[in-house]
Amino acid sequence: MAIELHDTLTRSRKTLVSSDGETYRFYCCGPTVYGPAHIGNFRAFVVQDVLRRVIETDFLASAEPNQAPTQLKHVRNITDVDDKTIRTSQELGETLKAFTEKWTEKFHVDCAALNCLAPDVEPRATAHIAQQVELVEKLLAGGHAYVGGDGSVYFKVSSCEHYGQLSHLDRDQLQTQNENSAGEVNDADEYDRESVSDFALWKAHKPEDGDNQWPGPKHPETGEPISGRPGWHLECSAMSTAYLGESFDLHGGGVDLCFPHHENEIAQSESANGNRPFCHHWFHNAHLMVEGKKMSKSLGNLYTLQDLADKGHTPMEVRYVLINGHYRSQLNFTFNGLQAAASAMAKLEKAVKPILEIVGMSTEEFRALCGEPSALTTTGMFVRAWECLCDDLNVPGALGEIFSTIGDLNDPSYEKSAITGQLLSLAGLLYCLGIELFTKPEAEKADAPEHVQQLAQQRWEAKQAKDWPTADALRAEIQNAGWIVLDSKDGFELEPA
Repeated sequence: MAIELHDTLTRSRKTLVSSDGETYRFYCCGPTVYGPAHIGNFRAFVVQDVLRRVIETDFLASAEPNQAPTQLKHVRNITDVDDKTIRTSQELGETLKAFTEKWTEKFHVDCAALNCLAPDVEPRATAHIAQQVELVEKLLAGGHAYVGGDGSVYFKVSSCEHYGQLSHLDRDQLQTQNENSAGEVNDADEYDRESVSDFALWKAHKPEDGDNQWPGPKHPETGEPISGRPGWHLECSAMSTAYLGESFDLHGGGVDLCFPHHENEIAQSESANGNRPFCHHWFHNAHLMVEGKKMSKSLGNLYTLQDLADKGHTPMEVRYVLINGHYRSQLNFTFNGLQAAASAMAKLEKAVKPILEIVGMSTEEFRALCGEPSALTTTGMFVRAWECLCDDLNVPGALGEIFSTIGDLNDPSYEKSAITGQLLSLAGLLYCLGIELFTKPEAEKADAPEHVQQLAQQRWEAKQAKDWPTADALRAEIQNAGWIVLDSKDGFELEPA
């Protein structure tokens, strides 16, 4: 079954295919490393990770016998120079390199904890200054850029006839100019849709930048390099071209990057490359809310992975919550949702463990199977879960199919070899989702205190009486005590949160 994914540019579903028939080229906008990434950032990276795993599985399963599968090349950049990194490092009295390296390492640690696969290439903006300067000089030579009064180089938006196509700006209402409404050129890295104007490609050095400057593009009149540093939008165009070519298959990022960042990437890339399509497919995930509110510093809900760990939640619970909502729908991240994620994974473990015993497979062996893509993922009794993943990356649907199907593996009429095959299919699905089971040591599982057991019994009795408000209130009380109720047809169990 072919993978179909919504394309932001055309507002339609398109089948994912390699444009050159050999390598599927996938570029993702990575983090700006000026502090720890928060869960809103990680929603994008986790969703992109699921998509990458699904694509790799599809290529493996669809390869002809004795033929190597289509390869996937995943590139994700590190933004280690922009307004925020320079400003914050200067405030702290640190060099830009030392400051950004610290937060890059933290990002890698968090990605590993969330079971995100490392990209094939992870270029850094400061390591690709030459490529960015070359791009600016091409735009200057083609009449798509100019040197402003402040010495910086700006992209001439009016020179790009299709500007606004990705974010679907109304061309009749779009007014671009050399100066914004405040009478100033727009040299900010980030700005709102209402502030559309020519944007900075290369920023001339300012005293507040400190020592952060490089020889830039040559001034068209003097021939001298313009000392400064790249604008934020420039780096992705230069680095994606360097590693994926002038035209590649898929570009991912959060919906907040659609404008202006991705819009500007298209404009500067296609203007420099003779209007050759920059990217064939655009993939954007929706925003994350926290407890029904927008994420913001003022509300104190910009939670990092460490913040949630301090509250007793594991990275795998966080990953489960971040993927358990359709990527194009706004996701409301809640602490009750984290508890529910822990409960769901515990239910999966409870369902899988007796099946492993039947076939003589250890939990460690099963975890190893879940760490690799499997061609069997696309067949067997879990095929409807795979079809959900191919259907615009419907992860909630896939999880629902897994839970509704897994109990069938206990059918005593199944041969041992048949059960083993279905386990391999399940392991392949868990690989696609990046969900790791059996990560909690057995020693950590303890009996619940007597008062918690009493609460759980009262809740069970309330459920049998269909007293749902009381049952919900007791569940919340049990969760506040640090325990999770796992319901079954005949009773319940308690697991530590």
